[in-house]
Amino acid sequence: MGRKILFITTDQQRYDGLGCNGGTIARTPVIDGLAANGLNFRRAHNQNTVCMPARSTMISGQYVRSHGVVMNGIPLPLDGPDAAATLRDQAGYRTALIGKAHFEPASAPDQSYFENFAAREDNTGPHRGFERMELAGHTGRAGRSLFHYPKWLAENHPEATDGFFEYVTEKKEISSREGGDTGLSQLWHNPIPRDQYHTDWVADRAIAWLDSLPDEDDWFLWMSFPDPHHPWDPPASELHRCPWRDLDLPDFYPGSPEKIREILSGKPRHWLEWYDGKGQFNYEVPPLFRPNTLTPDQVREVNAMVHISNELIDEACGKVLDRIDARGWGQDTDVLYTTDHGEMQGDMGLLFKGPYHVDSLMRVPMIWRPAPSADVTPQAIEEPVGHLDLAPTFCQIAGIDADGRMEGAPLPQNAGSGRERVLTEWDSNYLGNDLRLRTIYRDGYVCTAYEKTNYYSGEEGELYNLNEDPRQWRNLWDDPAHAGLRSDLLADLHDNLPAPREPALEAVALV
Repeated sequence: MGRKILFITTDQQRYDGLGCNGGTIARTPVIDGLAANGLNFRRAHNQNTVCMPARSTMISGQYVRSHGVVMNGIPLPLDGPDAAATLRDQAGYRTALIGKAHFEPASAPDQSYFENFAAREDNTGPHRGFERMELAGHTGRAGRSLFHYPKWLAENHPEATDGFFEYVTEKKEISSREGGDTGLSQLWHNPIPRDQYHTDWVADRAIAWLDSLPDEDDWFLWMSFPDPHHPWDPPASELHRCPWRDLDLPDFYPGSPEKIREILSGKPRHWLEWYDGKGQFNYEVPPLFRPNTLTPDQVREVNAMVHISNELIDEACGKVLDRIDARGWGQDTDVLYTTDHGEMQGDMGLLFKGPYHVDSLMRVPMIWRPAPSADVTPQAIEEPVGHLDLAPTFCQIAGIDADGRMEGAPLPQNAGSGRERVLTEWDSNYLGNDLRLRTIYRDGYVCTAYEKTNYYSGEEGELYNLNEDPRQWRNLWDDPAHAGLRSDLLADLHDNLPAPREPALEAVALV
């Protein structure tokens, strides 16, 4: 019997949403305990700031431009490297994914992908290296893709389905509907009992799968929570945890519209155009929402909802870890925790996510609590790492060679690894606005080059000194005193980007 692997992901969770990463509102003792007894990577970045590209990188161990899922709506090819399949085929691991997958577009018009039809056909796999998949999304309502969670809810608690926000992004008036106490798009009071909500459902189904395994099996379980991603509609019974009226505005919220406009005016023009509602640059936000209408109270209420969701996730993780201990597996189980991307939550006066390469979206929590039997010294590690390092790490834990097509490396287990950089990309053409961003983090700087498109000339960019400007409010791109550093970072960026996939993959849907 070897080491088991519990891989926990959330969706759209800020790095600073956890107590172990400086968060002071949400109580996250379970995840904080994993960090205290393991490795907390202080400078982990995703390789893309939306769901499908980020998740495809996690499972494949490849850069976005290599696996080809450069934006939402492009299905991950089945013939690429797959960490779950590698563990299953080379080391005999039992494998499951419970919760949100999103390797395939939920809105595919012909509904021809496994994630579209699996629940409708009572199919739980195998698929993509996982012998079992039970899927959930961001709602308990039946949508175009009927995932396993809304089907379970409709069959067992039909009265609870309509309490969710109707998350249907192709209908502008529905996806932009206002709710909560402050009348914001995708804020909603959900009357569902907590034990029927998808956070607890994911944990319960994960426990059910673990309970189906013999004691001697090795296993890889990806437990994937859909929260704290919008719509912000956790169970209303839990709103007492964080009354939004009692919250201070977060430090990263600039405050007045004048201050927001001053900050955004120093960045490439799509920042301010998005704020003013003069342009839209990605599909993953409510189409009728305009950031310049966002009020301080709405920022408070969004943050309260996120803190509540984070607490519920933490408690769900504790329930699963307790079950692992009860099965006698605790000493031999590695736990890894991360998210796909962050959330603005009022940063720069904005909400949601998109082509904005700043810490609120790129920097992600990444925690590895190695199995206690592995005898790894707990510590915080400052060297940069990325999502593409997860798949090789799973292989290392299992004692097998990683697929040679994986481009990451096993996460370091000690400080002083010599790692220097981490890269993030963005490619999209939404409503005719073609944006292509290439970003490097190195030595405390974030440098983003904008490639030439129909929207940008190729001369634009962003450069931030995080030691002096952690909120990334002052763009140093055009500062003559930083011209040499900018050139050096850009050269390093392009020297380390792999060649793009040829031919490029086509999007079959928007999300």
